[in-house]
Amino acid sequence: MGSVGLNRAVRPVAATLFILAGATTAHAADGRAIDSGSTAWVLVASALVLFMTLPGLALFYGGLVRARNVLSVLMHCFAISCIVSVIWACFGYSLAFSEGGPLLGSLDQAFLPGLAGRVMANGLPEGAFVLFQMTFAVITPTLIIGAFPERVRFSFVTLFSAGWLILVYLPVTHWVWGGGWLAARGTIDFAGGIVVHTTAGVSALIAAIMVGARDGFPHRLNPPHSPGMTMAGAGMLWVGWFGFNGGSALAADASAASAILATHFAAAAAALSWMAIEWLRIGKPTSVGLVTGCVAGLATITPASGYVGPMGALAIGMIGGVVCFYATGFVKSRLKIDDSLDVFAVHGVGGMIGSLLVALFAMPLLGGVGYAAGMNANSQFVAQITGVAAAGIWAGLCTFGLIKLLDAMGCVRVGSEEESDGLDLATHGERAYDHT
Repeated sequence: MGSVGLNRAVRPVAATLFILAGATTAHAADGRAIDSGSTAWVLVASALVLFMTLPGLALFYGGLVRARNVLSVLMHCFAISCIVSVIWACFGYSLAFSEGGPLLGSLDQAFLPGLAGRVMANGLPEGAFVLFQMTFAVITPTLIIGAFPERVRFSFVTLFSAGWLILVYLPVTHWVWGGGWLAARGTIDFAGGIVVHTTAGVSALIAAIMVGARDGFPHRLNPPHSPGMTMAGAGMLWVGWFGFNGGSALAADASAASAILATHFAAAAAALSWMAIEWLRIGKPTSVGLVTGCVAGLATITPASGYVGPMGALAIGMIGGVVCFYATGFVKSRLKIDDSLDVFAVHGVGGMIGSLLVALFAMPLLGGVGYAAGMNANSQFVAQITGVAAAGIWAGLCTFGLIKLLDAMGCVRVGSEEESDGLDLATHGERAYDHT
């Protein structure tokens, strides 16, 4: 398809978001018609993405911890969702997507004035775009809590998540999707392999190192208390990911359908590849392994979902499942880092791999949609690795500084007695289960 195919297939998250600055000044009163079909789809996709966090990710993570900590994980997911939503309304959306410099947007849209009357150039009410992008902002810092469950203070989770959103997520979003410097260099990211998964994964690894391992790691840790809960949460993530990737077309069109199809194929291929390796190595296929492989495939296809064909998606999913499987063992067994729920190995590694592989599988010869004008496989790979490196380094540096600050304030880790008792009672005075 070449550059024409790419421009037709990908509207928002690589090239067309360049029009956002102009779109924010358009009004329905000026004669711009609303595309009701695309609006309906983006609203549904927004609900699906929020569903990924509440309850999908909450249950996925909750099943992997000990029973005495499951309520704390659900609290973390719920509280972060609320905190991020308020920040997004006050100034987060404006800094990410308003016209500004190459590094950050302006405060022109702070507190979202006059939002109801504005329609974007593709016929989407800007309010729908604000909502959709907010759900991405919600899930990204929530992913990071999987690096340090069962051992951190609730105050740390709230302060870290708010600070991380402002310091990391908003700038990187502007760099890639808001017309910033990475977008100008040709970096593409259909639905968040760089913006969401690379930033969250690298930050999770740094956080796991700085917070320290759980008592007993790696020899005296209990297995997941409810693999069934984890499987249910993973199923919700899989379904919700259709909105995550398909909604990123910002239209009810062939691009959305192609992205959803690629998402499903990659998830299935990664789940099977992970299960096969596990079956060969330990003699049994596990439920946790199957669904972790599925999530690895979903993370890996995310940046490429709108650019690759069905066979490219299968290949990306299989590669993601295999690489992420070995990455989990490397981080925990070789590096001895207690990234408790494998955020870096699954989301970080998956997002980075997918962001690089798009340079290959977008090739029309391999079923992809082609490249933008002036780009080829080599130049696209350079743009992709620049984006991955910049986002990863920035996320790591900001995470390091933020945790250092919070540690100086004494609000990072709970005491050993609280950790032993579990955070449900120690922090919240409640229990997820009634054991009486």
